[in-house]
Amino acid sequence: MMEIKFNYQNEADRLREKLGCDLVAIALVETAEQQFVLKWQYASGNLNDRFKRIVLQSGRGVAGLVFKTGKPLLLPSVGEFIKKDGLFSYPIIMSEKLQSVAAVPLWNKGRVAGVLLCGCRKEHEITDELLQMMLKTAGEGIGNLDGKELMAL
Repeated sequence: MMEIKFNYQNEADRLREKLGCDLVAIALVETAEQQFVLKWQYASGNLNDRFKRIVLQSGRGVAGLVFKTGKPLLLPSVGEFIKKDGLFSYPIIMSEKLQSVAAVPLWNKGRVAGVLLCGCRKEHEITDELLQMMLKTAGEGIGNLDGKELMAL
């Protein structure tokens, strides 16, 4: 049976339109010699292609934090949460000049397999309501990711 390749780029474009953000980016886990690396692989509304060179460590940056904790992240105003000298730890925020960001985990078979990020270049554009829409979208599954989180008994 042939596996159907899902077009994540089309999905990023569709979500950016649906959610009304300046940027939608999808980071997915890659296995690299037994180490898992998280990389931004798809983006819509991006200013440049720098995001493709960003390799994220678990617990660092927006995607790293969401990946490690399995919890969504909402930064309505990047400047209020991250001091100027701390921005280097958030390369996608810097390279895309984002001022307002939300990110949610993308689940597959009970594990975090990626991160969906929405960003705006103006403060307070990303709201809790938008975060809830992102969580609903991620929970319905994106592409080959089933959106299923293992429930604790």
